[in-house]
Parts: sequence; C-alpha cells; structure tokens
Amino acid sequence: MYDLSSEFKKFYDNEVVLPAAEKTKLREKKKLNVDRLIAGLDEYNKENNKSYEVLETREQGSVAMSTVTQNDSNDYDIDVAIIFDKDNISGVGHREIKNIIVDALKRKCTNFKKDPEALKNCVRIEYKDGYHVDFAIYRKSIDDDGIALYEHAGSTQWQERNPAAINDWFSSEISEKGSGLREVIRLSKMFCKSRSSWQMPGGLIQSVVCDEKFQNYDRMDEMFYETMCAVRDRLNSSIEVYNPTDTTKSLLLKQKDRDEMENWKNRLTDKLSKLEILFDEDNCSEKKAKDAWYDFFQHEFWKTSSEAKQCYSEVCCAYYNNTEQDIRDMFPVKRYYNLELECIIEADGFRPTYLSSFLRIYKWLPHNKTLKFSIKSTNAPADCDIYWKVCNVGDEAQRRNCIRGEIIKTNKRTQIEHTCFRGAHFVECYLVKYGEVVAMSRIDVPIE
Repeated sequence: MYDLSSEFKKFYDNEVVLPAAEKTKLREKKKLNVDRLIAGLDEYNKENNKSYEVLETREQGSVAMSTVTQNDSNDYDIDVAIIFDKDNISGVGHREIKNIIVDALKRKCTNFKKDPEALKNCVRIEYKDGYHVDFAIYRKSIDDDGIALYEHAGSTQWQERNPAAINDWFSSEISEKGSGLREVIRLSKMFCKSRSSWQMPGGLIQSVVCDEKFQNYDRMDEMFYETMCAVRDRLNSSIEVYNPTDTTKSLLLKQKDRDEMENWKNRLTDKLSKLEILFDEDNCSEKKAKDAWYDFFQHEFWKTSSEAKQCYSEVCCAYYNNTEQDIRDMFPVKRYYNLELECIIEADGFRPTYLSSFLRIYKWLPHNKTLKFSIKSTNAPADCDIYWKVCNVGDEAQRRNCIRGEIIKTNKRTQIEHTCFRGAHFVECYLVKYGEVVAMSRIDVPIE
C-alpha cells in the first residue's frame, strides 16, 4: 500500500482531532448550562414548594470518549447525564421530569436559537452558532446490597440504564486494543460526514462496529484502510448492531437507523474500490495516492493542485505538532473519588493570590506570573500515583508549536508553571491506582 503515513498523521492531528480550545468551549458550555439548570431549579422549587436537587452530573458521548472530530459547521454536541436521587423526585414521571428541567432552563437560558425543549430521550439546549447540549435525565437508588441502580427518563418510561456503562466499556476496549482504535473511529466519522447529503450512522454505532472489526497496524493509513475493509465485509454480512453493554438490545431502533447502515455499507464499498490504486506499485504516485484519499474523504487537505494548496494554506494555520495526550489512551477512567485542585499566583512585589479569586475580578491573567497548582483535597487513597497534564491552547500555542499536553507521572502534589503567552490553557491532575484513573480534576488558565 502506497505509504502516506506521515501525511495521514498531519491530517489526523490538524484536521480530524478537535483542538483543545474547542473541547474547552464545549466543557465551558456544559458547566454554564448545568449552573443555569441548578439556579433555575432553585427558582422552580421556591415557586412550587418543591426541593428537587441535582445529585450529580456525568459527561457522556463522544466528548467523554474523546472521539469527537472537527466540524466546519460547528455542529458540536456535548452529552451530560443529570442524575437525581430517586427519593428526591419520588412520584415524578419520565415526561414530567423533562418538563421540569425545561421549565428550570427557560428561566435562565435566553437568546438561544430556540427555547430548551424536551425530546424523547433528553432535554436539548441549542446555540445559534451550532453547538448544542443534551441533558439525559436519570434517577439513582441504592438496593439492599448497597449497589447503585440507575434509571433513564426515556421516550416511554423510566428504563434501567447505567450512565457510565458505555464510557466504561469504551475505556476497557481502549486499554485492550490501544489508542489506534480511537484514531480509526475518528477517521470513520470524518468519512461519514464528508458529504452533507449523506445520511450515515451516528458516532456510537460507528464506534461499536469499528471496535468489533478493528485491525491493528503500525501505520495509521494501513490501520484505517484495513479496518474499513473489515467493516465493509461485516456490513455485507449483517447490518445489525447491538448495545455492547447489553447485547439483547439493538442500537437500530427505527427504519431510519437501518437505512443509514445500508448507506454506510454502500458508500464504503464504493469509495474503498477507488483506493485500489494505492496497491498498484507500478503506476501509483504520491499525487495519485493523495487524489485517491481526496476522493475518499472529500477534504481539502488531500487536494494536490498548486492552486488548491495555496488557497487552502491561506485559510488554515500552519501545521503544528499535536503533542496533547489523552488520559483515556493510558488508563480506564473510573472516578471513584473526589479531587479538588487549587492554584496560587505568585509574582515579585505582589502578595500571592488564589487564581479563582483573581478571575472573579479579572477575565484574564497577565504574562510573567508563576502559577503553583496543588491538590487541595481528595478522599482517594494516599498511595495513588499522581499524573499532571499542562496544555497550551489557541492560535499562539499553535504558531509557536508549543501545544504541550503530555501526561507526566510526577507523584508530586504540586506543579509549577508560568504565564508565558496568551490563550485558554488548562492543567489537569489524575490519581491512578491499580491501573485506573480513580480521581481527576482540572483548572482552566486564561492568559491575556
């Protein structure tokens, strides 16, 4: 197969993986809207003499699984499980709780594309710029053996479903098969959304099938091609897909889902046939190989004409080395314990100040300050290994080719950094025991 592995790596790092700045935006919108929900619920409770209270929240979907990809239309979504204590909402039906959530959000959400609305399986908040936040509503109870039971407010009733089940399954698969699985899934998503007219399966279904037929190769281009061939053959045999955490349940709930699977099978068959030139040792050139991948992905990155390359370079920033690592590629994330970080700003001639206090007054940090991050509190065991991640975000970090984002084991409760250049940077800390992330936390560091 013609070797374009270095180009594939550039394509993946710069055009497929969602930049850290966009992931930060998504998580900011999640936190903002969770805060709005809590504030709106307080007002609702006062008016209706109720005491509904969010017990916990959990990130779900492609953001939690780190399989989200870039999208020119900013049609990004972040899925959040909103969990109540079952006793706290006793007697409240699956439709009623979603209507209560809508009521609470409407009190605090203004100037959106449209009002928050209750859908079959979630409550959606949709932004004018394409982002949307989906709140899936759960209730939690503890059985006689002390085991937590979760029920989801679905389309017809409360249904037993663990909000962490899919994430736990995927973390286990990554631990077993390696980060290449995540790379293949992201590339599959880029293919499936490469034409706006295509109606293709969603990310979860693609993830399940890619996981089932994953082919592990050293080269990313070979790994992706061979996995897609295995997926095509699998779909030719059967388009049925079952929930990996409950194989009695199909993920194809409507005829539309089955139509999308047929589309995926047919378009893979067609586009993979156009890649046969990659195996013609006598006739394949770099240009022909790139043209073939352009036909597959329909992405400007693969265009080979000088005019197209010049046009593309004018609208894209220079390529940079994406060194950011994902903790989920290293360990399953379980979060059994709490972890709280704090940060102190230090500078010559100034009294040390907590970052949280500073940002309540000022929006950005100035340059040339020392930041001391530390573990403020945790209920995790004292013998956990401690890992830190420092990631620089934004155009300036890309221009300087200084994304960083490596995850480093220090076993130290503190991490010293400096405010060097502008951007919405962040620092994360992970506590690891028995090969699992048992606690993690994050501090955002906006620098002007």
